Amino acid sequence: METQKLFEVETFCKNNDIEISFVNSLEQNGLIKITKIEETKFFNFEQLMELDRYIRFYYELNINLEGIDTIKHLFRRVNEMCDKMTSLQNKRYLYGYNGI
Repeated sequence: METQKLFEVETFCKNNDIEISFVNSLEQNGLIKITKIEETKFFNFEQLMELDRYIRFYYELNINLEGIDTIKHLFRRVNEMCDKMTSLQNKRYLYGYNGI
């Protein structure tokens, strides 16, 4: 079984000068997942890049949680569309269509 790297929320917030309430709000809005182990909250390493992006949106760009949620949704849609375009291009090359 693969072990997951977890970051303690409180330590992360102290080290990065972030309010714990902000991270809790992200969880309440479904933007990140927090795991609670014996009254201590953790988040998974895989969420670190996404959490960093949300921190920049909130603290540097003054985007509220609803705006962050909207941006996340738009990023997901753009990625889906890019995947669909790649799939269509691959089909086009597979069937030998080289037109416009």
